Amino acid sequence: MGAPAELDWEWATRTGGALSGAQRRRLAAALARAVPGLLAAKAASALGGRGKGRLEFEGLRVPDSGLAVAAEQRARESLSTHMLEHSYRTYFFGRVLADLDGARFDDELVYVACLLHDLRLEQPTPGRCFAVTGAEAAVEFALREGTAPDRAEAIGAAIASHITPGVAADLGDPGGFVSAGASVDVIGARVGEFDREWIADLLTRHPRRELKRHLVAAFDAEAKAVPQGRTKLLVTAGFNQMVRVAPFGE
Repeated sequence: MGAPAELDWEWATRTGGALSGAQRRRLAAALARAVPGLLAAKAASALGGRGKGRLEFEGLRVPDSGLAVAAEQRARESLSTHMLEHSYRTYFFGRVLADLDGARFDDELVYVACLLHDLRLEQPTPGRCFAVTGAEAAVEFALREGTAPDRAEAIGAAIASHITPGVAADLGDPGGFVSAGASVDVIGARVGEFDREWIADLLTRHPRRELKRHLVAAFDAEAKAVPQGRTKLLVTAGFNQMVRVAPFGE
């Protein structure tokens, strides 16, 4: 399932993430087709599947440009502890999946987008999607840090698109990278492709801190605040139930 081409950055900023009736129907149909396969993959993993996806933390370098360091500081100042750790895990899960898929990615861009992708998740804005308001805040931040406008916009576009169903299919796209990494952490998507001992190490380095409970509450609040948005569609399709049964302890 690929993401609809019209749900781009221009659409996001123009509409605030509000779906038209036709867009909502198309996404709902695509979700209905995709969910059984996702559930089957998670079941196979629970039955003993053991993947090999991992990366070595020892000696691993993450982006350390001025923008990357500033983004990390912004994330630490702006996010709750459970969302901060989720943001780090999103990046590391995305790194592994990109390697498995042979996808090329802009490391600085995806690192910044992963760290800031949930800037507004716990601060819903009536009628305007959290992924869009968070993206706009990230663009403003990047511009203040001296980032070129097209690059700042690319960070915003990645954040705005990360909750669009289907975007995670392409990890070469920054939004797909963020979406795929977050989907592992949130609902256990593709979790069977990872080495279990590596996941345990990652969770020690970046604990979940009751992420499931906080995510369900945040998505319920977002769905209520933006009834025409993508989060409402996901919640209606059973997203919160998938969060609760994700193969993580909390």
